[in-house]
This record gives sequence, structure tokens and C-alpha cells, in this order.
Amino acid sequence: MTLIARTHARGVETLALDSPHNRNALSAALVRELAAALTDCAKDVEVRAIVLTHTGNTFSAGADLKDPPDPETLVGLLRQIVEMGKPVVARVTGHVRAGGLGLLAACDIAAASTESTFAFTEVRIGVAPAVISLTLLPRTDPRALARHYLTGERFDAAEAARTGLVTAAGDDVDAVLEPILDGLRRAAPEALAETKRLLTARVLETFDRDAADLTALSARLFASPHAREGMTAFLERRDPSWVV
Repeated sequence: MTLIARTHARGVETLALDSPHNRNALSAALVRELAAALTDCAKDVEVRAIVLTHTGNTFSAGADLKDPPDPETLVGLLRQIVEMGKPVVARVTGHVRAGGLGLLAACDIAAASTESTFAFTEVRIGVAPAVISLTLLPRTDPRALARHYLTGERFDAAEAARTGLVTAAGDDVDAVLEPILDGLRRAAPEALAETKRLLTARVLETFDRDAADLTALSARLFASPHAREGMTAFLERRDPSWVV
């Protein structure tokens, strides 16, 4: 069963996360398949840009608690998106949670429909948004990120756009994306690659400096008693023991 649906139109390859049974959670299998699809796109001279989207009503629910990817593998996927010499554009028409937000922030441009919602739910299951901070901290408003990291509150597309998590939001996400994709199709491939290199230099510095420490932190937290209680409570649809 394939977990990534692929289509191509006028130089734009669309990769859709297609695992609706678990709300496109980042399982080891999905992360592996997405990385392979991105590698194919990087080599294909017919691909000018990549659109990363989803089937169903959820872009990604975050890490798959039943089959989570290795933290180093997730770091590799995020870095692959940032490093590749072709623009990656996120198209969101549903909900994004936890690890899915790191994937969103790795993209060069992101557009969301006004129906989309977002939340950093890690603290509510006893962990922290460690690995995904590699893409989020350099690109998102720090005061807003502090609130959303620490509280796990749900917020809307307007707030996501205000804080820099997404580039733009609108009722019709495809109308929002139309001029963006037209611009990418009109740009010289070599110029796109070099311009992206300019834009991502500081993000990659964060990877070089912090990836090992954040990967270790993620592994330690997911193995903690708090995480076991939080994930059990989530799966049992109850409040964890620390809720007051």
C-alpha cells in the first residue's frame, strides 16, 4: 500500500500524504516513503517545484504513536526538504498537529485554507516539540511560538499566517497558490536553487548546531514515565494524571 500519492502538472509534482486511517500520522513507513519520493523529485529535471499536500481532513496528526519514526530519520526528512534545490510548497486544507507542524515549517512556502487548525500538542502528552524546532524556531515569531509550544492550544489559519508558520491563508487555498505556482514556473531552475540556498542558510546552521542535541532530547522524553502516561491517556481518550 502506497502512502504517498503523486501527480504531475506543468513542472509541479504534487506529493499527497495518503494515510487517512491514522490522519496522515508520521509513521516510520510514511517518513521513509516521503523521503524516497522527494529524492526522485530532486533528480527529475521535469520537476520545477514540489507541492506537499494531503488526503482527508488532516495534513498530519504528528508522530504515529504506534509506529513512530526514529528521531534521526525525522531530522533527515526535515533537512532533505530544506536542503533540496527545488522549492517545496505546502498546501493545507485540514488540521496540523505536533510533528506535522515541523514538516510544514520545513517547506519554503505554505498556504492554508481558513478551515485549517493547528496545535503543538506535545506538552499534553508529556514530551516537547524538540526535533521540529529545527525548522520552526528560525522561521516563526518567537513570542507566539512560546505561547503555542507551552499551552498546546489550538489556533486558526489567520494566527498561523500572522506568526509566519504559513505564508498565506484564504478560503480557497488553490486560489492562494495559483500566483505562487505561476511564479515558480516562470523562474529559471538554477536561479531557484541558488535563491533557496540564500533563504535556507540560517535554517541549516540550526541543523548543524542543534540536531544532535534535539534528537537526544526527543529520544529521552519519549522514553520517560510522563510520555508513557501521556500517550496511554491519549489512546484511552482520558486526561493524563497531571491534569489539575
